[in-house]
Amino acid sequence: MKIGLYFGSFNPIHNGHLIIANHVLQNTDVDAVWFVVSPQNPFKQNHSLLNEYHRLHLVQTAIEGEAKLTAVDIEFKLPRPSYTIDTLAYLDEKYPEHEFSIIMGSDSLENIQKWKNGDLIIKRYSICVYERLHCPVKEIPAAKINKLKAPIIEISSLLIRKMMGEGKSIRYMVPDSVMEEIERSGYYK
Repeated sequence: MKIGLYFGSFNPIHNGHLIIANHVLQNTDVDAVWFVVSPQNPFKQNHSLLNEYHRLHLVQTAIEGEAKLTAVDIEFKLPRPSYTIDTLAYLDEKYPEHEFSIIMGSDSLENIQKWKNGDLIIKRYSICVYERLHCPVKEIPAAKINKLKAPIIEISSLLIRKMMGEGKSIRYMVPDSVMEEIERSGYYK
């Protein structure tokens, strides 16, 4: 089975993430998408990060009933900070029957050579890249890139947290089930 790995903090997951995952499923040879919830991204500050188990729960809530979407906590068991190459090595060993590809925005692809063993990731794995506003997909020699013309939706987790901090509604930016869980649990207050 070909699995698309969608790495992220998902702090919180929002409709933009879900639209991208669905677009990958509908427009590539990927059979399923795994949302890999990262407990600690080496490029992001940790102070505004909701506990990883709460973020995992929000992803699970968002994709409930979707057979081809799965929330995974693989990186919770690995050393921190989370490095994509380490996670990929772990997954290749644990699931040799699957073929993994990576889902990322053009902004992440632009920085991939700054990642730990980024050149190895480029050589070994296919990458489904969706274009971000003002950031065209750049060619990288030897990379197996599948450029996607996914809808460009400028929703970010940072914007959602900011809006919540200002007491504004996040309705239509996240699934209703996620909004209800965030409100019920008092996240991001």
